[in-house]
Amino acid sequence: MADDLQDEIRENASGPAKASGDAGSVEQHKLTDQIAADKHLAGKNAVAKPHRGLRFNKIVPPSAG
Repeated sequence: MADDLQDEIRENASGPAKASGDAGSVEQHKLTDQIAADKHLAGKNAVAKPHRGLRFNKIVPPSAG
């Protein structure tokens, strides 16, 4: 279901905001709205990762044996 929602958001952001018939008037979404939708989807993908961008490693020098 989450993938369907992400696909729907991506499709709506890439499609026209308004459209008219006969004369062919089309208005695109504002660039700021498209960027906001992209950041939203990227944030959802980042949170879904198991390590969320953080990794902790313990460094042990060779002489500490």
